[in-house]
Amino acid sequence: MSQGPIRIAVAGALGRMGQAMCEAVRAADGLELAARFDRPGVAGDDLVSLEDALARADVVIDFTTPDASAALAAQAAERGVALVVGSTGLGEAHLAAITEASRRIAIVRAGNLSLGVNMLLGFVRQAARALPAEAYDIEVFEAHHRRKVDAPSGAALMLGEAAAAGRGTHLSKVGRRARDGITGARPVGEIGFSVMRGGGIVGEHSVTFAAEDEILTLAHSARDRGLFARGGVAAARWVAGRAAGEYDMQDVLGFSDR
Repeated sequence: MSQGPIRIAVAGALGRMGQAMCEAVRAADGLELAARFDRPGVAGDDLVSLEDALARADVVIDFTTPDASAALAAQAAERGVALVVGSTGLGEAHLAAITEASRRIAIVRAGNLSLGVNMLLGFVRQAARALPAEAYDIEVFEAHHRRKVDAPSGAALMLGEAAAAGRGTHLSKVGRRARDGITGARPVGEIGFSVMRGGGIVGEHSVTFAAEDEILTLAHSARDRGLFARGGVAAARWVAGRAAGEYDMQDVLGFSDR
């Protein structure tokens, strides 16, 4: 890593989150916005190629698409540039590519970079551990703007995974993404998801623990995309110069045992 300010490149710089991320980096002490880039062939003020961005940066912050994030991880690994991945909707092949790249570089990957959402994850895990599945049903609700293309959101899946971990299981075994028609009684231990898309909603997430005699809801509301950018800045500071490996925001916040 270079001496002086940490040099940051922002992928997907023309997107809504990319623009917010650029503003946050410019405003942050100790960071330098060294490069902005977007899709190949997309022009704009001060945009550079991926190759040029990797040559200029200590860390790349990525808010793009699953395919672009997987390809970027491989190229960043070749150049020894650390990576913060905030893209959502990643499939198994994308995750495998990122994991492979993390053998050579440090990568922070999170479905949501909000510091508040990542605090919420810990609360959800503790509540799920304490409240028995036989008595408390778990439902994850999320709402986003009409332009969001993946569902459930990355943060909603993280919350579901935290709830499942609290109960000593995996979300793939107990998660239910949708209900339609005659579904039958709800199975004990199921973790359900409800999704809303509309208007300009920045991000709403809640986890409800519903029993026969009480309901507990843990929630987070995003009011401005700047909060995700602040999380991105925190992750970039933390990952710069870090040993190779795949990390998450629990590591950045100091909550992980790793």
